[in-house]
Amino acid sequence: MAQAPWHGDLAVQMRKYAELAVRVGVNLQPGEHLIIGYGIRPVLPDQVPFARMLTEAAYDAGAKFVQVDWGDEHWLRETVRRGALDTLEARIRWQLEWVERLSEEGAASIGMPATDPKLYDGIDPVRVTQAERTMSAVFRPFTDKRTNYEYSWTLVSAPTQAWADAVFPELPREDRFTALWRAILRAARADGEDPVADWERHIATLQRRADWLNRLSIHKLHYQAPGTDLWVELAPRHIWTAASHKTPRGVRFVPNMPTEEVFTSPRKEGVDGTVTSTMPLNHHGSVIEGIRLRFEGGRIVSYEADSGQEALASIIEADEGSHYLGEVALVPVDSPIAQIGRLFYNTLFDENASCHLAIGSAYPLVEGGHDVPRERWGELGLNTSLMHVDFMIGSPELDIDAVTADGKTVPIFRAGRWATPV
Repeated sequence: MAQAPWHGDLAVQMRKYAELAVRVGVNLQPGEHLIIGYGIRPVLPDQVPFARMLTEAAYDAGAKFVQVDWGDEHWLRETVRRGALDTLEARIRWQLEWVERLSEEGAASIGMPATDPKLYDGIDPVRVTQAERTMSAVFRPFTDKRTNYEYSWTLVSAPTQAWADAVFPELPREDRFTALWRAILRAARADGEDPVADWERHIATLQRRADWLNRLSIHKLHYQAPGTDLWVELAPRHIWTAASHKTPRGVRFVPNMPTEEVFTSPRKEGVDGTVTSTMPLNHHGSVIEGIRLRFEGGRIVSYEADSGQEALASIIEADEGSHYLGEVALVPVDSPIAQIGRLFYNTLFDENASCHLAIGSAYPLVEGGHDVPRERWGELGLNTSLMHVDFMIGSPELDIDAVTADGKTVPIFRAGRWATPV
């Protein structure tokens, strides 16, 4: 296990981050259960001290019971490499039963993504794909409820040594873990005196931007950059949203900490043209670089990558829905995370440094969408899939124009930044 200074100013800010995750992230209500780690985001050995801080913060907030799902990437790697994958599936189903039971009683959930970017290096990609699809398929009922905002959830993170080694290779190894902790706290706006107050202001700022986009009544977006010439029609009656959401019981929560994006859902069959990624994607331990996609009638009709082609294929070929987009997200290149100037190899952070799109399932971000059963999402123009994988396309060379419902063209981004202040 990595050694880190669990004392001094860093420990103080870590505890503030834990309290932020519990009180703002999931907004845990007295008497509720809390699940820490689940599915592909368990608590890894290096994250145990922070998981303990989350546990304490949850009980301080009145939690009835805190469930921590522990994991180990070395075990997972060896199991995917040479274990019985049918037995792995049985174990995952057993984990799901307990998570679903607590969720049915109103549990909130905190995931802690921190995958080693080299986790599956050298392993048969067929076995990796089979294991990943199994995990996604088994947890799909839970994931569907989560993405429909039926309960409160958030994603936060804490370092592992393997992850820190990838992000800060230029530092002495003994300094990398602490450096990643400080970067996480800065990126998550948890390094100030009062992170809760800072987040309330941040949420309000993002919501003003979402409100501006909603007032425009956008029909299509046109993305232009080197290697990108893409038209994206938005879902009918779409809604731009940001930062916070509400459960059916009216509990506000923030799904991602950090978050810098304003996002909505595209119309499944309304995407045409080409798009090129601008940052590497760490997908469950496989790094994909130089993604190039071509769309016709919404569907990905060709795809390639400079590296990680097998991993990209495992995403796109997962099911029919993974050949379509599910999310459009806008993030300026001068966002605080972008200003850190560091590739995190972790989508929770990297997607908040760049405009991005998501391959796979949509969120029901249309008027009345949360009340429509998933099997009828097609009527709303929304895509469904086992997958929801964000990939980054933002750069200082990206321009985005909106064509509104009444035919006007409105500049949205120029040179990777918002074209209009709010």
